Amino acid sequence: MALYEHVFLARQDLAQAQVDALAEIATKIVEDNEGKVVKTETWGLRSLAYKIAKNRKAHYVMLEIDAPAGVVAELERQTQINEDIIRYMTVKVDALEAGPTVMMRKSDRGERDSRRGGERGDRPDRGDRGDRGDRPRRDFDGE
Repeated sequence: MALYEHVFLARQDLAQAQVDALAEIATKIVEDNEGKVVKTETWGLRSLAYKIAKNRKAHYVMLEIDAPAGVVAELERQTQINEDIIRYMTVKVDALEAGPTVMMRKSDRGERDSRRGGERGDRPDRGDRGDRGDRPRRDFDGE
């Protein structure tokens, strides 16, 4: 069987229990068609890059699936019908990621900041503007 990652975005006005129910429905569809959901991750309510169906935010959920291709076709068909899901994407992968995905890891965020130079207070002093010289004084008396 093939390995897939299925991510869907649910409407922002849904409660977390409703989002979990959507994930359970997707899991049931996969399992009813001889597939297996290896892992389910709820990434929470996150901002969207642009409005989708009048939503500025969405609940993100990812399922890692081990199933034949027909299962994915049925899952996508059912997902497309559901009005609570505003976007979805299924990607075939070579191997499933062990442990939490990048979206769930908190420690990586601190490493990214340290590579970037830490906080903004660590920047070099910009009081010396080099060969730019002083600006002439501006008079704002209408001239």
